[in-house]
Amino acid sequence: MKILKTSIDDVDETVISEAIKVLADGGVVLYPTDTVYGLGANIFDNSAVKKVFKIKQRSLLKPLSILISDVEAIDLVAKVSISQKEVINNYLPGPYTFILKKNPVVPRVVTSGSSYVGVRVPDNDIARRLAGIFPITTTSANVSDDEMLSTPDEIIEQLDCDVDLVIDVGELKSKRASMIVDLSDNDIRIIRR
Repeated sequence: MKILKTSIDDVDETVISEAIKVLADGGVVLYPTDTVYGLGANIFDNSAVKKVFKIKQRSLLKPLSILISDVEAIDLVAKVSISQKEVINNYLPGPYTFILKKNPVVPRVVTSGSSYVGVRVPDNDIARRLAGIFPITTTSANVSDDEMLSTPDEIIEQLDCDVDLVIDVGELKSKRASMIVDLSDNDIRIIRR
């Protein structure tokens, strides 16, 4: 496991480059978001995505959300109506995950076979830049149904395994995951506050 430290406000370019290379090579990266630290893998690499499930000790029947670089990229991974886009544009980038009908390009392993996908564009430059070439998984970096921690050291100890790369920006202020909003049927329904 490699740990790279950087500032959340003044990002070291070599950290981003190295993390993208790890993701492209099938690795898993622990990275900061605007809420909590997340676990990222290239969504198009099934074995990398399965590593995320294994690290989290998460059932393969529980889908993962995906992180994209900007709101414009949503069309690549989900079917979005004009009214859904208006809602999304008001809240992203930000601490929200929107459930939408997925496009066929999103692999079944990510969504556990569901025809829906959670999409996230965090208000965090590091996270968005990691998804600049391909979407990545975004799920809180903790053992499923266990406490969410705010420093990489605590997280690594809880997960008790090696991720391939850690982007350490120190303690994050938030200990709450993103709000999940279901927009899949054009109504707005809050799944998790």
